[in-house]
Amino acid sequence: MKADERGFVAGTGVESQDLVRVADKMARGILAVPQVARAQGTPRVVLDPVVNETRFPISKDIFLTRIRAQLNSQATGKVLFLARDKMTALERERDLKRSGQVTTGSDPNTVEFKGADFFLTGKLSSLTTRSSKGVSDYILYTFQLIDARTSDIVWEGFEEIKKQGLEDAVYR
Repeated sequence: MKADERGFVAGTGVESQDLVRVADKMARGILAVPQVARAQGTPRVVLDPVVNETRFPISKDIFLTRIRAQLNSQATGKVLFLARDKMTALERERDLKRSGQVTTGSDPNTVEFKGADFFLTGKLSSLTTRSSKGVSDYILYTFQLIDARTSDIVWEGFEEIKKQGLEDAVYR
C-alpha cells in the first residue's frame, strides 16, 4: 500500500495520505512564489517548528520534513535548506578544522555558515464535534514562508481536511 492511499484502519485524524497531499501542495506553492521562482541566487530556508493545535499527538514536524525532502529531490537548485538543527556538530567540525586537528579543503577561518533568506513554518488547527452517532474532525493545515530580513509573509498555503467516523482511532 502506498502512503497516499487510505487504508482499512483509519480514523478522523491525520493519516499518511493527508501528509502526502498537504506536503505536495505546499511544495508546489513554495516553488511558485516569485521570491523563489525568480530569485537571483538560490534562496536559503530554515525550518521553524510546526505548532500542533489539534487533539492528535502527531509528529508535527513530519510535514516540514516531507516538504524539504520533496523540494530537495524534485527541485534541485531552486531552494536550499540550512541544517540549523545540526549547528552543534557543524560548529564542532569548524573548530576542529581551525585548530588543525582535522584537514580542510578551504580556509577554516572563513565564515562559511550561510544566513537564512526565509523561514518555513506551519500550524495545524482543528475543530472536533462528537455525538452519539460518531465524531467529526476538521483539520486546517497552514504553512508560511517568511522573509528573514523583513518578516514579510511572502507566501501562505493551506489545506483543509474533514473526516467523520463512528469511533476514534488511537494515534501515536
